[in-house]
Amino acid sequence: MMKRRKFIKRAFWGTLGTGLLTGLYAWQVEPFWLEFVKHKMPISNLPDNLVGKTLMQISDIHVGNRFNYSYIIDSFKEAQQYNPDFVVYTGDYVSYENKEQFKQLAEVLEHTVKGKIATVGILGNHDYGHAWAEQEVADTISTQLTKAGISMLKNAQADFGGLNIIGFDDLWGLNFAPQTIMQNYDASRANLILCHNPDVCDLDVWNGYQGWILSGHTHGGQCKPPFLPPPMLPVKNKRYTRGKIDLNDGRILYVNRALGHLWQVRFNVRPEITLFELAKA
Repeated sequence: MMKRRKFIKRAFWGTLGTGLLTGLYAWQVEPFWLEFVKHKMPISNLPDNLVGKTLMQISDIHVGNRFNYSYIIDSFKEAQQYNPDFVVYTGDYVSYENKEQFKQLAEVLEHTVKGKIATVGILGNHDYGHAWAEQEVADTISTQLTKAGISMLKNAQADFGGLNIIGFDDLWGLNFAPQTIMQNYDASRANLILCHNPDVCDLDVWNGYQGWILSGHTHGGQCKPPFLPPPMLPVKNKRYTRGKIDLNDGRILYVNRALGHLWQVRFNVRPEITLFELAKA
């Protein structure tokens, strides 16, 4: 009986200790353990002069009061060391609560990571303020980003040194209208699409597009139990969690795990900045 009591006591304290260490890790370590993920990006019709160039994706920085955003500034400084040719930002620059986030974002944007050829961005749902329905918030953030040297695409396309980048406005925002740009889709160009919410991949708006789609929004779930899917994902299609996903119709979706977080907790889903090496398809 005594041995059994000692065993139960030790098991209890061991389990409690493991839980506390796991919680501390998920709160104080992994949310700031940035990973630079590298992939090849084959693109049809890519000009010879762009072969081997680097394209960096930064997504979901979520500047605000929910974690110490000096981490974002430090991450930007680290990313600058890669000297990318292109940088694309795929939405959710703030976790909006009030106008304080404009000042906080301005502080972060003093350290904007820029591409040697182009720096391009789109908006995410959080950039539309409360209930994703405040146009004035989106306009203010767009102005800040533009002043920081980021070319904003809102259901628009632009050619940057031979790479035609198409940017959708956000699915949950006020101005989602990808059909306005996709009706002019030119398959003979070297195309790349930026789309914050990957659920758009299941909508009938693509007009035969074949190529890469860069998204964010999910944060990879932020917490993923071993051998199980993340318990919370803000998408209808739970396949669109993170990483490279072949849509089996000529489209390749890449879902970035996010640099920032909605809340300061991550487990088995490290924050990410993605580095793509451009290649001919």
